[in-house]
Amino acid sequence: MATKPQNKGLFMISAVAQKYNIHPQTLRLYEREGLLKPSRTDGNTRLYSEEDLEQLEMILSLTRELGVNLAGVEIILNMRRKIEEMQTEVNEFVGYVKQELTRGLGDWEQRLGTAIVKSSPTDLILAGSEESQEEQESQESSLNRN
Repeated sequence: MATKPQNKGLFMISAVAQKYNIHPQTLRLYEREGLLKPSRTDGNTRLYSEEDLEQLEMILSLTRELGVNLAGVEIILNMRRKIEEMQTEVNEFVGYVKQELTRGLGDWEQRLGTAIVKSSPTDLILAGSEESQEEQESQESSLNRN
């Protein structure tokens, strides 16, 4: 098993069980089910970090307050993890877009020199407005026919 870095705020199973009013076997069950992953000492004693306690609070909230079973808890926790990963990816993408925008239009000429399709940003805007105008006229003529 992978051990977590040693830092302050590590709790033994008995302290965690007492703090959250649950049986130590419940914590062992959550570990067996893969819902919690406490670190271990050299003597194989479980040590729960603040992060583990936050995860435990989420598990207890889902099971006690919302009546979710452990299979549902696992699905919810996995979905939360995936959402957090996706949020990180979106944030990175937004950062990249902001960086590209701050580079400005100054290097558009350089990019256009190597582009396969050569057009300026104003040509693209004008072409887009012409297409939307044609589409609007088409919709108006079809409405007039009815």
